[in-house]
Parts: sequence; C-alpha cells; structure tokens
Amino acid sequence: MSAEVPARALITAAAAELLHRLQERHGPVMFHQSGGCCDGSSPMCYPDGEFIVGDRDVLLGFLEGAPVWISGSQFQTWKHTQLVIDVVPGRGGGFSLETPEGMRFLSRGRVFTDAENELLASTLPLTGTDYERGARPPERAGLVVAEAADACAIPVRHAGVVQP
Repeated sequence: MSAEVPARALITAAAAELLHRLQERHGPVMFHQSGGCCDGSSPMCYPDGEFIVGDRDVLLGFLEGAPVWISGSQFQTWKHTQLVIDVVPGRGGGFSLETPEGMRFLSRGRVFTDAENELLASTLPLTGTDYERGARPPERAGLVVAEAADACAIPVRHAGVVQP
C-alpha cells in the first residue's frame, strides 16, 4: 500500500470553531496566506471571492470548506512546510473577518520530512488558473488537529511556559 500525500494545510480545533462561526455569519469564506506588509504574515480570512486570487496563486487545500490560498512566490518559499492555521487572542489584520472577534488567525508550520517531500513532488498543486478552469483537489478528511503542537512542535519559549 502506498503512503498518502500529506496535506499542505491543517487547522486547529479552536481555529475551526472560529471559522465555523464566521461561516455562519458571512457564508462561504476563504483564506489567503498573506506575505507580509501591514498584516504581518498571517492567514487572512475573507468572504469567498472577495479577495481576487491571482493566476499563479497556489491552492493549499480546503479546511472545513474554506479554500486556503498562498501567492505563487511565497509558495516557492513555503512548499516544504505544512501550514497549520491556529487562532490566538488579539487583533487580526484589519481586513480579516475574525478581527471583531478579539481573536486572530495565526500560521504555524511544520517542515515536511524527506519522504513527505517525495510524495508531494508527485502531485502538482493547483494554481488560480487551474481553479478558474474547474480543477479541484480531491476532498480530504482529518485536517483538524486538536492543538497546534499535535501537528508541529511549538518552542517552549513561545508556548507561554516559564523556563527555570
């Protein structure tokens, strides 16, 4: 039996819960992994279709029904990393839907193993052009993780743990 190609994106249970509330309030939504500037480098959540996806943007997958996009150039930097969308208290980017909730989505990452990278090399990610032509990735289940640490290790100094 061959190994399954790993998902390029996961979401924590807490982030999925917030995402569901946003979907109930706003209808279908989408994520676009921001490349920086005024919103840092966070996953921005918009009503689906409000953010114009570029021809070279890359679809990382669907999380709880929401497409997750990243710019093509940023994907080239992150292609060896599994994106984990988490949520933390605080104000998000000014245009992201979670901003009024007092929470913000946050990207965490886990570097794929060599074996996972080999599997990923066998499948080309979909671009905005592919999506516009009707191409869709296969549906996947099991993309919600209980905690970010279940998918990627969080350094102790960033996890709110006081070191002796």
